[in-house]
Amino acid sequence: MNIYTKELVQLSKIDNALDSFNPQIEQINAKVEKAKKEVDNLKAQASSVIELIDSNNAKITSFEEQIKNLKEQLDEIKKKQPKVKTEREIASLSSEEHIAKDTLKYDNEEIERLNKINEVKKAELEEIEQKLKEAEENLEEVVKSIESDVAAIEEQKASLYKEREKQIISMDSKILAFYEKIRKWAGNTAIIKVEKQACYGCYIKINDKTYSDLIKGEEIVSCPHCGRVLYIENENESEQEA
Repeated sequence: MNIYTKELVQLSKIDNALDSFNPQIEQINAKVEKAKKEVDNLKAQASSVIELIDSNNAKITSFEEQIKNLKEQLDEIKKKQPKVKTEREIASLSSEEHIAKDTLKYDNEEIERLNKINEVKKAELEEIEQKLKEAEENLEEVVKSIESDVAAIEEQKASLYKEREKQIISMDSKILAFYEKIRKWAGNTAIIKVEKQACYGCYIKINDKTYSDLIKGEEIVSCPHCGRVLYIENENESEQEA
């Protein structure tokens, strides 16, 4: 393996190591998001219950105001009753009284019904608020528990970034640009090993000439099928890296 291919293999391994932290970071973020989602859901539930209670209270206030007016109306009817003389006036006043009493009964029943709903909803709200408190405490614990994990990952990444900077300083800029161009579409398989005369990026067998050039190790060799940079990892190099 020539020096340029060795440099690319080493750089590729550093980049692969850096990218390997992404699933860990995603897993950590998922834990936080799950805890946050639980808090947000409970807040939404609490808000919905509070909104319903407030709406019921507004209706109760409206019914109470109407009851007050109906009682005043009934008092006026009682005052008028001794004064009415004709059957028509009596019938009209009686009908007015009947409607007022029915409405009064309905309003009182509605107030009672809404108050019962509110009692249930207030108990439900207390339960939700307790769960919300626990969920918020859990969120704090999750955030606190991952701090050390995040710090450890960032420390390892910082070390790898330093190693990467050191690596690319010594590399030819054209070769580095060539590598970055391949990595844009091939990702962590930009530099790939060959086993049993097959590219392990596209899993297609390479021709004898390409394989022969690869064995000679005099220059950078690309896969004729997919364009990835190829290398053969011999036992000595594997032992040195291990």
